Amino acid sequence: MRNFAHVNAMTLDEAASILRRYGKKAALIAGGTDLLGKMKDEILPTYPEALVNIKTIPGLDFIAYKAGVLTIGTLTRLEDIAASDLVKNEYSALAEAARRTASTHLREMGTIGGNICQDIRCWYYRNPNNRFPCLRKGGGRCYAIDGDNRYHSVLGGSVEKGCYAVHPSDTAPALIALDATIKTSKRSVKAEDFFQVSVAKTTILDDDEIVTEIQMPTPPGKSAFIKFALRKAIDFPIVNCAAMVTVSGKKVVSARICLNAVYVKPYRAVKAEEALMGKAITEANAEAAGAAAVADAKPMSHNAYMVPVAKAMVKRAILGCV
Repeated sequence: MRNFAHVNAMTLDEAASILRRYGKKAALIAGGTDLLGKMKDEILPTYPEALVNIKTIPGLDFIAYKAGVLTIGTLTRLEDIAASDLVKNEYSALAEAARRTASTHLREMGTIGGNICQDIRCWYYRNPNNRFPCLRKGGGRCYAIDGDNRYHSVLGGSVEKGCYAVHPSDTAPALIALDATIKTSKRSVKAEDFFQVSVAKTTILDDDEIVTEIQMPTPPGKSAFIKFALRKAIDFPIVNCAAMVTVSGKKVVSARICLNAVYVKPYRAVKAEEALMGKAITEANAEAAGAAAVADAKPMSHNAYMVPVAKAMVKRAILGCV
């Protein structure tokens, strides 16, 4: 690795000030499970001159419940979220998503804030020494369009002939299904509006903006999270899905369903939600909702297999809400 400055910030204001000073040549570090790998492989054209450590800022690692709202600090480790009885009992989709993220060792280091802010995993983007200057690095093309796109978007690119790399987070779809709000050092934003596609960015965060906590209301119904990966541990998802379904009188009165790893951002499966409304949760109705979720699929040359997988994930997530 190259030399870089390492600064232990003691407050959010101090961290933001350092980020502004260095501009795009600084990066936040907490668990470091994503960032350090990127630095070792030198995948980006701009190498960080400074890392701003926010683990030294007090009060950002907690799980609290008050007045019907669950609040989780940005530095809360994934393993602590997965093990929390409160989260498991009331916000089961998030507990399961945290439990299925990476390995136990990585969950002991990785934070919820880092998991939702992590970078894409496309092998062209991640190739060492910046070998492929793709669109997400400010380059001129998406190499996956004509290349190896086995794990890329089946729902189109960010724009016509744009980036087809998928968002890799396990917790992101759970937060969207649970109607979470993400609070930062500058604003509050709904989880489904937090993600974007930009050069070397996956979120709407400004260069000096920091996620501080995540808030979720008490779910009106039951929730579930399902993940398909080549291995049960360590692997990033090929497809994952989170759902929250509310039933009254044996019929669905509201539903929030979110797929991930199938599109450039977490994908709210609105058509699946609509297909489920007013119906009982049965295998046939869940199957129909799964079909609706992938009705707009546009698979690439090597990833058509992901479409039936996504359909099955939606079906199983819905049935998991019974």
